[in-house]
Amino acid sequence: MKKKLFGKTLSQLQGITTSLGLPKFTARQIADWLYKKDITSIDEMSNLSKDARRKLNESFVIGLQAPSTVQTSKDGTKKYLFSVEGHGSVESAYIPEANRSTLCVSSQVGCKMRCLFCMTGRQGLKSNLTAGEILNQVRSLPEWHELTNIVYMGMGEPLDNLEAVMQSLEVLTADWGFEWSKRKITVSTIGIVPAMKHFLENSECHLAVSLHTPFESERKMLMPVSHVHSISDILSEIKLHDLGRQRRVSFEYIVFNGINDTPKHVKELVRILNGINCRINLIRFHEIPKTPLKGTDEKRLMEFKEALNAKGIITTIRASRGQDIDAACGLLSTKNKELE
Repeated sequence: MKKKLFGKTLSQLQGITTSLGLPKFTARQIADWLYKKDITSIDEMSNLSKDARRKLNESFVIGLQAPSTVQTSKDGTKKYLFSVEGHGSVESAYIPEANRSTLCVSSQVGCKMRCLFCMTGRQGLKSNLTAGEILNQVRSLPEWHELTNIVYMGMGEPLDNLEAVMQSLEVLTADWGFEWSKRKITVSTIGIVPAMKHFLENSECHLAVSLHTPFESERKMLMPVSHVHSISDILSEIKLHDLGRQRRVSFEYIVFNGINDTPKHVKELVRILNGINCRINLIRFHEIPKTPLKGTDEKRLMEFKEALNAKGIITTIRASRGQDIDAACGLLSTKNKELE
């Protein structure tokens, strides 16, 4: 089976061209075609010699794959399904707004973290995506030229697939790659501390941490990973890094009725986040089958937001988009009708 060029870094492409006996500069030419032009075949790389194209064609393909299906929400959100060779499928959510267009990409087929509020976790982990499969969700999107922001908040835990995610970020932001601004990309994590440390040291993209409660006992109930990576360990690691004014850390906080929406939670959030330049994104809970969790009501949600803002923590409520097509936060899943 021929290997895929798309998703390779410049150094990896240099390794390929060297092995084929091609000039070193050919690697940058290939990168230019892969990441700056709308091509689908090696033969379209017109500034490569015929011999170079022949050698590449013998062992490689571009490796792009169009989405297999699309669903469109009444609010304009689109959910794309991408097949993953030998491992099922992943979903991506395209979210257009008046002055920005965001793509929520997946990093794994399924997820092993099994958070109580997430449909993806009920699938278990099927496989990690390669850097090319992550980036294919961007490049093969019909609206890819309209994108302004990318968030790694789809299926899977990005930092559980650290190597591929970091490689995809390199391709996205490098001058030989897509040349995206690091300030337009956010990587979400539930807080795998060693991987988060690596990310903070080796990338300048934004970090979003799924927090959901400031109390360890509650977080262990909601997110089993807390038995391994505690809130205090996560926050201690973040505090070790000078993130500057341009790089943002945000905390994702799904608000559950009677569980994490009380004044004591406001007080504790203010205490534990002291000294971290951050914001909190409050998220409405989108109910999934057979869960004891319920979302808080709108009045209480607004009061919770206002209480945090009054204490000096910038807090916003994330708009729910694509809920009618199961594209909203926590609903992405390719295991159809699993528990209904």
